[in-house]
Amino acid sequence: MDNENAEHGELVGQILDVIAKEGMVDRARVTLDATLEDLGLKSMDVVIILSGIEEKFSVYIPIDGPLAEAKDVREFVGHVVEQIVRKEA
Repeated sequence: MDNENAEHGELVGQILDVIAKEGMVDRARVTLDATLEDLGLKSMDVVIILSGIEEKFSVYIPIDGPLAEAKDVREFVGHVVEQIVRKEA
């Protein structure tokens, strides 16, 4: 279980890096507690971020459903991690 948490921690860090790069946001501001609004991200930015995540991890992330309802970066990243882990299973 600890190894799985370590893997997810690294994965979360990589996803936060993509959010910062593709969303053109200072990486220091991209925390799990930040909201998408705090970061100044609009829906088009989210689409670009998802494209970057899909390219980096070779996974399809549907933008509708739970992801569209994410209120903060923690929820957003949680849904992305879920999709990546599901793909790898």
